[in-house]
Amino acid sequence: MSHDDFATEPVNGLPERPPQGEHILWQGRPNTWALAKEALSLPWVAGYFLVLALWRFIAVSDLVPFGEAFGSAMPFLILGGITLTLLWLIALVQARATVYTVTNRRVAMRIGAALTVTLNLPYTQIGSADLARRKDGTGTISFTTLGETRLSYLVCWPHVRPWKMNPTRPALRCIPDAETVARLIGEAAQTRITEPRLARQPDPAAAAVAAE
Repeated sequence: MSHDDFATEPVNGLPERPPQGEHILWQGRPNTWALAKEALSLPWVAGYFLVLALWRFIAVSDLVPFGEAFGSAMPFLILGGITLTLLWLIALVQARATVYTVTNRRVAMRIGAALTVTLNLPYTQIGSADLARRKDGTGTISFTTLGETRLSYLVCWPHVRPWKMNPTRPALRCIPDAETVARLIGEAAQTRITEPRLARQPDPAAAAVAAE
């Protein structure tokens, strides 16, 4: 299901060209701001440093003039600004390094900024898919996989459903127009699962030659 991807990609987001009969239906990547807010908790971090600065200001406002009290809170605001900038840059790098691909046969996820890994999720190995949609139209589509395959939460992060570690649920995280993509995946999976498969019958002539 997984493939370490170090070679040059013949097709953007895929480690090799799709086999005959498979075609790409959609490709995309996480929205940077949505990823920063949801996966890296940007609003909570901003609120934390704001509370620290406010607490410092209130604590000294009765002891020193307003200007000095405000100045004593500034280090917390500066540190918070630096932290938020770093978190946003992490989200940007993660989003730029990611390519999600939906075909008529599978969902592929090229993920990882430092160590690039491609996850292949054939529809026949997906038990269910859940959509978590946000007000801005972005959303996350997470998958429950079948079989004995186990994925590492840390290797796949942030492209996972949060706090679902046993088993890890890979996810198309913070993608634009998530509802449309979810509908596309549902239709493709239904078509693939109900697609008739021809079983190869043994060749009687070959069997006779082998018996001789």
